[in-house]
Amino acid sequence: MPKPTLHRRDWITQVSAAASSAFVFGGLTAARADEKPRDANSRIGIGAIGLRYQGSVITEKAAAHGDIVALADVDREILEKANGDFGGKSALLEDYRDLLSRDDVDVVMIGTPDHWHSKMVIDACRAGKDVYCEKPLTLTIDEGKKIRDVVRETGRVVQVGSWQRSDSRFRTAVEMVRQGWVGDLQRVDIVLGKNQTGGPFAKQPVPKNLNWNLWQGQTPNVAYIPERCHYTFRWWYEYSGGQMTDWGAHHIDIGQWGAGALPVEIEGTAKMPDVVDGYNVAIDYHVRYKLDNGVEMTVADNGRNGVMFTGDKGRIFVNRGSLEGAPTEKKLPREDFTLYNFDNRERPERAGKLDAIINHMGNFFDCVAARKLPISDIEGQHRSVSTCHLGNISMKLGRKLTWDPKSETFVGDDEANQHLSREQRAGFEVA
Repeated sequence: MPKPTLHRRDWITQVSAAASSAFVFGGLTAARADEKPRDANSRIGIGAIGLRYQGSVITEKAAAHGDIVALADVDREILEKANGDFGGKSALLEDYRDLLSRDDVDVVMIGTPDHWHSKMVIDACRAGKDVYCEKPLTLTIDEGKKIRDVVRETGRVVQVGSWQRSDSRFRTAVEMVRQGWVGDLQRVDIVLGKNQTGGPFAKQPVPKNLNWNLWQGQTPNVAYIPERCHYTFRWWYEYSGGQMTDWGAHHIDIGQWGAGALPVEIEGTAKMPDVVDGYNVAIDYHVRYKLDNGVEMTVADNGRNGVMFTGDKGRIFVNRGSLEGAPTEKKLPREDFTLYNFDNRERPERAGKLDAIINHMGNFFDCVAARKLPISDIEGQHRSVSTCHLGNISMKLGRKLTWDPKSETFVGDDEANQHLSREQRAGFEVA
């Protein structure tokens, strides 16, 4: 397996050997776009976009594999703090496009709010960069289709930050379920937690350190409200999807991976808040999915946070603190894992957010070197976040929906299909 730190000389040699391979979703080989000659002795250059908490976390993990050469953020205070944290030698940029244009940036970390993920991934791939992007991958289902096409066309390696796939507890649970340790899987029950409520919030002058127009991106241009920005953006549908896409991009991803199936029916219920200039994500939500293999999957906002797999011969529960159930009393060796065959077993097993991200980031750089599909690849993550979006759409419409996972459209439902995309502000379109 590749060593943790990659030099351009080794990187380009491995790229050249893989350049004629076809990009196959569901397989493990991705074709690389033609590379310009690089200084053979220089290390991989890392550019980071969006440096508030999670963006800084992933950038710090990436620094073990290369050199941080450029940082971009629309908030100058956050940008300058990150520069200090990472040695004070990076180029500081407000517009991410300036970062993508740099020849010394080889891979890009994206830690921005959700509504920017799709456009930045697409732009980075077209600029010839490999990408690690925070979850959730998209704001809408149609964005995911576009990303998939661009990644296929460009042959870039893209890892999505759904790091629970690299957490030993979650990975073991999914492997056991898929290998029949609970018998025939019957249901998956997921608890995400409550969405926050609040508002109305006061409109305020835009801080001098913040480019509010650029922060808003594709979303409607509105007056600045602090609660729309930074961490609390996730409680506004304009920018995110509440817990359904926040925790859902983790737990629903694990549930769907374990089930090995896609939804065909969705029935969501929720109370939708009606607060002017306030949080607008669902309150008291519950979603029931029927998957195409007959398994029922539920998502609730109350109960013990985690994922429960129930089969006709046993149950397995997993969350960030535990792996429980009679089947887990026996160990499943790592060499018997079957769901992803580019594991680097030289790395120790890790569990918990900050440790698991070490392996998740390591998998990304392994794949950058070998031109392989990472464990949280585009197709898998597009499908996982699509399931999150389907739940939100059903809750908004207040009725049961039928979904065709092959065409990725609602069956005989023009109104629901209008929710597959959103109107985008001119100049910030995802295309």
